[in-house]
Amino acid sequence: MTRKLRRLLWPGVMALAMVAVLLGLGTWQVRRLAWKQGVLADIARAEAAAPTPLGPGQPPPFAKVAVTGRLRADLAALYGSDVRDTPEGPTLGAFLIEPLVRADGPPVLVERGWVPETRGRPLAEPGQDVTVTGYVHPAETPGWFSASDDPAGRRFFTLDPAAIGSALDLPRIAPFVLVALGPAPPEGYPDPAKHLPRPPNDHLQYAITWYGLAAALVVIFAVWSRKVLRDAG
Repeated sequence: MTRKLRRLLWPGVMALAMVAVLLGLGTWQVRRLAWKQGVLADIARAEAAAPTPLGPGQPPPFAKVAVTGRLRADLAALYGSDVRDTPEGPTLGAFLIEPLVRADGPPVLVERGWVPETRGRPLAEPGQDVTVTGYVHPAETPGWFSASDDPAGRRFFTLDPAAIGSALDLPRIAPFVLVALGPAPPEGYPDPAKHLPRPPNDHLQYAITWYGLAAALVVIFAVWSRKVLRDAG
């Protein structure tokens, strides 16, 4: 019996360690699930609430705010690249960014919405002060695989207010981007966001996967151990 148990010792230790790791990963995903549900609940509450006036301080990420000022269409830039279905068929476009100059703080970059890259007529631009309602998008940093920005052509693929402001000759700029919310204008463009972003919540299925692998490993080891003990007898 001692020899039989000795044959199971090291495989058992390794299996136990692997089960502990899998259970740890599953538990971590359960904690992430609770955290993500809290984030989604905060976003849902912010979306249902009325926007708050944008003050002079730094607003929290994804806060729903309203700000009044004058849009600088002469300093427009494009962000990203996205294909959408339009009456003309699938159309390549990007997100229109314009600085909004306000009286009580530095200019704010406003992402007004998606526009086709090729347009048959110019976009309608407000000629006076406007109030923009949207959510606060924190600054991004370029990743290893991010497309390169074209500051001279005012085309950007990373939502970095400092870099965009510098290219637009606006060194003093708010450290975030305001993503406009609302319906599209009668002319169709720019087409703003319709709701706050919803980060994916796949943590439950990940937790089930890790716990399931742990259970499967226990079953496999039990079957293997039974076979070893039977063959050794």
